[in-house]
Amino acid sequence: MDDIIAAHTLIHLLDLTALNDDDSEYTIEDLCEKARTPYGNVAAVCVWPKFVNLAQNLLRKSDIKVATVVNFPKGENNLNNLKKEIYQSLDAGANEIDAVFPYHEFLNKNYATCENFVTAARELCEGKTLKIILETGEIQNSLKIAQASQICIDAGADFIKTSTGKTKVSVTPEAANAILETIASNKNNVGFKASGGIRTIDDAKKYLVLAAKIMGQKWITPSNMRIGASSLLNNLIATIKRGY
Repeated sequence: MDDIIAAHTLIHLLDLTALNDDDSEYTIEDLCEKARTPYGNVAAVCVWPKFVNLAQNLLRKSDIKVATVVNFPKGENNLNNLKKEIYQSLDAGANEIDAVFPYHEFLNKNYATCENFVTAARELCEGKTLKIILETGEIQNSLKIAQASQICIDAGADFIKTSTGKTKVSVTPEAANAILETIASNKNNVGFKASGGIRTIDDAKKYLVLAAKIMGQKWITPSNMRIGASSLLNNLIATIKRGY
C-alpha cells in the first residue's frame, strides 16, 4: 500500500492517546486540538477517566469519540471496581470504554472468571462501544491469544485490543494475526485495535496490511479497526506533507 494512502487511512482509524501519569488539562487541550487535522479527524481520543468530561467539552462540535480506560493497566479481577469505573466514565460522557482483560486469571486458566468479567463489562457499558485489552505481550502464545479473543467475542466485546502499552512487549504482528484470524472465524461483527509502541507509518502499516489480508480492504473502517497511539499522528502528517 502506498504510504500517502496509508497515512490518510490511518488518521481516520486513530485513537489518539494520552495516558501518561503526568497528563494535565493542558495535555488534553493539546490532544483534542491535534485530533482535528487538516486531513480529517481522528476516530477518537483516549484519555484517563478524570479527563473525559473535559475532552467531551472540547470535542462536542465534532464527530470524534471520547474513549477512556478502566481496570487499567493491571488487569485485575474486581467487579466492584469495574462497575464504579465504568459508571463514572459513562456519567462523564465517555463514548467508548477500553477495559483491561483479567489476564492474570486467564493465565491461571480461570476461564469462566474471565468470561464473567467481560460479560459484566458488556452489561455495564449500556450500549456504548466496549474494547477489551488482552495484554497480548503477557499472554504471548498465539493459541492462547486466540482463546482469549474467543472468550471476549462470546461475551459481547465490540473490539479486541492488543495492549495497554504499559508492559515490556506490546502489539506484535503474531498477536494481531491471532486476534484477526479469530475474528474472521466468527459471525459476530467484532473490531480490532492494535496499540502499544506504534510510532511510525511503517509500524502501523503492518497492521493495516495484515487486516486487509485477513478481513478484506472494505472491512477497514473506524467501526471495525483502530490504531491506538500517542505519537503516530505527527509521523502520518509528516508523511503526507513530504509526499512519499
